[in-house]
Amino acid sequence: MLPPKLGLGLFRRLQVAHISPRRHLTHKNLLELTDRGFFQSIFPDTAAPRIKHLFTSGRQSIYAGFDPTADSLHVGNLLVIMGLLHCQRAGHKPIALVGGATGLIGDPSGRKTERNQLGESVIETNLKAIEQQLLRVFKNHEDCLWDNKKNKTPLAPLTIVNNAEWYANLHLVEFIANMGRHFRMGSMLSRSSVQSRLESEDGMSFTEFTYQIFQAYDWLHLLQKHNCCFQMGGSDQMGNLMTGHELISRVERKREVYGLTLPIVTNEEGDKFGKSAGNAVWLDPEKTSPFALYQFFLRMPDSEVEKLLKLFTFIPLPEVEQLIREHQKEPEKRKAQTLLAEDVTLLVHGENGLKQAERVTNALYKGNVEALAELNYAEIKQTLQGAILVDMLKESGMSILQLAMKSKCFPTENDAVRIINAGGFYVNQKRVQNIDEVITTGIHILRNDISLLRVGKRNFYIIRWK
Repeated sequence: MLPPKLGLGLFRRLQVAHISPRRHLTHKNLLELTDRGFFQSIFPDTAAPRIKHLFTSGRQSIYAGFDPTADSLHVGNLLVIMGLLHCQRAGHKPIALVGGATGLIGDPSGRKTERNQLGESVIETNLKAIEQQLLRVFKNHEDCLWDNKKNKTPLAPLTIVNNAEWYANLHLVEFIANMGRHFRMGSMLSRSSVQSRLESEDGMSFTEFTYQIFQAYDWLHLLQKHNCCFQMGGSDQMGNLMTGHELISRVERKREVYGLTLPIVTNEEGDKFGKSAGNAVWLDPEKTSPFALYQFFLRMPDSEVEKLLKLFTFIPLPEVEQLIREHQKEPEKRKAQTLLAEDVTLLVHGENGLKQAERVTNALYKGNVEALAELNYAEIKQTLQGAILVDMLKESGMSILQLAMKSKCFPTENDAVRIINAGGFYVNQKRVQNIDEVITTGIHILRNDISLLRVGKRNFYIIRWK
């Protein structure tokens, strides 16, 4: 039983890392997040004193954009979401803009080729999925990683806006006539995202070139409708931020706006975070299970874990440093990685997702068969994405060898006999080496009528018994 009003995430910090379960506020001056490695730059670069004054003098609105290029966000988007959550924790108002209109155009930033054009129905499906993910993450944050009991002022709710709503009512010629005159071709052509594409073999289409115009207008619209003076984005968005700043300085001459850019997180090989080998780590549990997300962070190398704790958790810096000192004394226990994986999984998938990830981890890596028996077929199938699924009838007297062959774990019986005898075959994570051993309920067939077969370290077969 958890202590009253103490969320699972805060309670685990006390258990796992001896970290105080006290509420940690983000300072109203968000620029202090620079100490966590959070902000790479601000624009204009001389505006720090003014930004600090605004942040500390009252609630500010801050927005970040998410284009619906897929039906799920991925961990590469998570740092921007963390930025909005820090805004919320500091008492400011977070706004997430989903690009129902700009998603049809495609952002050229950081890309070598033009995106494939998505149809409106695909965009609509992706938008709904991303909106639900954002709402879920913000709810998980409040439920699992925020202490409402000690908080006298409620968190400002996330506002989600779709730019398709205002572009639907704009006439093309009127928009060009009224807004186009404020953009300067020299400045637009000088953006690094444009320069790199113009110099590439494929060049750049006019469609992509206009993207910065629409992102700039988005900011102007949010300034006028939501008094939003701040835009936050990855460092590859600096050119778009500058274009928006220039537009607003010409249209709203008496108002100042500011851009905040976040670093592009990469792994040791220099690949974008969560996208190595072309396989994104998604926030959708159907695309990347809570177990797979948990394992992704649990496997982070020691050289990366301190940086990621600062970026992807809300643990205060002194406590991060304490945790790293403890970790360095006993690195084999992976205490720092465990807390990182727990907090991120809580944020993305909530308490149930973390519990599922831990059950599967215990079953697969700690030999806890009872933990495996607690999972249903859908959970195991989701968790072990890529495993071969086999439906099988129970037959009295079936042997280990017969099970292996009926499941098609081995191409030939000779291979089966050789590998099983050598200790390379597992049933429910227990090594079996007797090919004549009879399959029995309770050991080989769990109470959920499932058996998990494994050949070597990675080849899994899920048997559903009929």
